[in-house]
Amino acid sequence: MEIIWNNEQKEKMNIKKKNDVTYLTYPSFDAFSQVIHGFSTRLGGVSKGEYAFMNLSFARGDKEEDVRENYRRLSLAIGFEPEDLVTSDQTHTANVRVVGEEDRGSGITKPRTYKDVDGMITNVPGVVLATFYADCVPLFFVDPVHKAVGLSHSGWRGTVGKIGSVTIEKMRETYGSFPEEIYGAIGPSICQKCYEVSEDVIEAFQDAFDKKYWDSLFYKKENGKYQLNLWEANRRIMLDAGIKAEHISMPNICTCCNPQFLFSHRASKGRRGNLGAFLGIRK
Repeated sequence: MEIIWNNEQKEKMNIKKKNDVTYLTYPSFDAFSQVIHGFSTRLGGVSKGEYAFMNLSFARGDKEEDVRENYRRLSLAIGFEPEDLVTSDQTHTANVRVVGEEDRGSGITKPRTYKDVDGMITNVPGVVLATFYADCVPLFFVDPVHKAVGLSHSGWRGTVGKIGSVTIEKMRETYGSFPEEIYGAIGPSICQKCYEVSEDVIEAFQDAFDKKYWDSLFYKKENGKYQLNLWEANRRIMLDAGIKAEHISMPNICTCCNPQFLFSHRASKGRRGNLGAFLGIRK
């Protein structure tokens, strides 16, 4: 399978394969032995049809037993147990939750006790945060000094709400993390050339971002629509929050450009499964 990489980015994600399960990691995070992380692809699962193959959503109509088998295979490949996971309840908010030992298994082996959570942070070894995607932007945060991590889901609403900045501030408040010590990564998601939006979305971005950034975030087309750059918007949020430019890894790969390799809501017109982002501190 030929993968289309974004040539503007210097550092490509690592493609890893174990037991026929293919997933992605960041070279910058692979350097931290205490961190476990990964981003799933469509390859290596048992789901069928529009969910083929590694669908991680229980809520899109796929067979529950197939989704559970997908989790079993993926967790074995990346290096955690399904019961280690704590999953988000994504509703396009900027809400970030502190996750502890008592949350282990939430959304996988037991019901979640929380709602409207698009971001999570933890410093508990063995707990693995999980958020879900099919074009929206995954945001990874690793503080190697205080041994804490954060993982947030940022669609256009979450980006306007600057959930990346909220996550960083929550890590500072909870764990004493300094932004300049945090390493960030923007995960596989829809690129600017694939992401056409209407004027009301752009007006929200104009309200949220300084005018000097507008040219790098969006441009208007002859049809009156706009092309929006969520990657650059979230990079700018990380920079403004104090993360060093050299500590930010970019996605390099677009979900919509690679619909056979990654699930894309736009490319599939909504007929798809979910990808997953995973991040934790090793036991």
